[in-house]
Amino acid sequence: MTRSSPSDDVERPGAQEWVPDRPSLGRLREALPSCRGCELYAAATQAVMGEGSADADLMVVGEQPGDKEDREGHPFVGPAGGVLERALADAGVDPARVYTTNVVKHFRFTTRGKRRIHESPGREHVAACVPWLEAELEAVRPDGVVLLGGTAGKALYGSGFKVGERRGVLDSWPGRSEAAPAWVLATTHPSAVLRARDARQAAYDGLVADLRVAADALAGR
Repeated sequence: MTRSSPSDDVERPGAQEWVPDRPSLGRLREALPSCRGCELYAAATQAVMGEGSADADLMVVGEQPGDKEDREGHPFVGPAGGVLERALADAGVDPARVYTTNVVKHFRFTTRGKRRIHESPGREHVAACVPWLEAELEAVRPDGVVLLGGTAGKALYGSGFKVGERRGVLDSWPGRSEAAPAWVLATTHPSAVLRARDARQAAYDGLVADLRVAADALAGR
């Protein structure tokens, strides 16, 4: 098994120097491929930008691109993305009002033969990449944010975040800024539904229930 990048100390200057001032989604999309904020760019096919409406009401934030996303250059186009799309629809969220993205913009993986196996990004990768997410928030300015899974949650709340302790509950956005959403909600990553196997329906129903809380908040209920 081979890692996509070395695990020893490497230079990670962070993405800030590549993030344009006064970000718009167009400017971010143009700038992202040049990012060298951490070493993950070297093995990944490409950086994967978020997608959706520039004035979306809801931003959905996952972990990182998967294998298919890395190859195609679009977020949430793999199996987990299919689960997310169906769950948002079942929760009553209008897909035209959603912007989807990931905390980390490059795919981290190990290789096993010809297969590329997902490997969760480390805290150092999240820290290096967070300026891109902050810029997307400034460009889109959504009313609310849904965090999918532990990596997205830790990017906002820190290393002590646990999905099970916060899922399905509307929280105020920590900190203050002009681009801060009104609220944030955490839930499981849709990939957890795929891993559930015998309990897959229950896992899916739980995801939909959490997203329905977000849908109600967007509707002012």
